[in-house]
Amino acid sequence: MLKTAGDMIQEAQQHIECVDVATAKRIYDENADAVIVDVRETHSANESKLSNSINISRGLLEMQVHKVCPEATTVILTHCGGGGRASLAAHTLKQLGYAEVYAITAPFEEIKEVFG
Repeated sequence: MLKTAGDMIQEAQQHIECVDVATAKRIYDENADAVIVDVRETHSANESKLSNSINISRGLLEMQVHKVCPEATTVILTHCGGGGRASLAAHTLKQLGYAEVYAITAPFEEIKEVFG
């Protein structure tokens, strides 16, 4: 049987830590070296992005994340438009060896309100 994107997201979320916006902000504020990775496509990030985020679209994550997060101990928060791609990306980052990864599973508008 074929898996849907929803199936893949549900599986990923069993292996990662999903957080709401308030928790994400607390984690970010408490970790000076924390990185927010926007995994939306570049055109979406160009239209509107968080002031402190780095855009690495999910399709390029494995090839580019080491450039901005060279340490496995870097605290990474992933976000997208609604939480699905952020969850898949967080799972990939865990598989790559990053120890402290969180997926912000909220609509982009809510994330933008809190993070600016």
